[in-house]
Amino acid sequence: MKTNYLQIDGVDKIILRHLMKDARSSILGIAREVGISGAAIHQRLRKLEASKLIKGSNFVINPKILGYKTLAFVGIFLDASSKYTQTIKQLEEIPEVIESHYTTGNYTIFIKLLCKNNEHLMRILDQKIQTIRGVSRIETFISLDQQIDRQVTI
Repeated sequence: MKTNYLQIDGVDKIILRHLMKDARSSILGIAREVGISGAAIHQRLRKLEASKLIKGSNFVINPKILGYKTLAFVGIFLDASSKYTQTIKQLEEIPEVIESHYTTGNYTIFIKLLCKNNEHLMRILDQKIQTIRGVSRIETFISLDQQIDRQVTI
């Protein structure tokens, strides 16, 4: 059975580990560690980007510093699965929705919300999410603490 998964070698893994740990790692520093030129590192990175293994690089903002202290997960029940696409379009218009997933199980959609506090969360739920046509009901879970936050191991 043939798989279409990307095969990466040890050098690619070293490069990726460095950049996943700190996206601002020195390319020349990585090149020295690996024993190849900086140009070869850049070429490998372009190959990994073209393969779509690397989706981009960005800074991670600490939302608590901006006053966002309530993280919640919301399971959304739709009265008809045909309303999924329209519901997602409306959820995209709510800046506090930072993730959405089309799921199996009880919920049609499972979203992650980031709000300033519980009152802010309640306003988003009452005035924005529950008013979306097709949303029959929701279940909300507030995160008290996050212990694990990581990417896939390379």
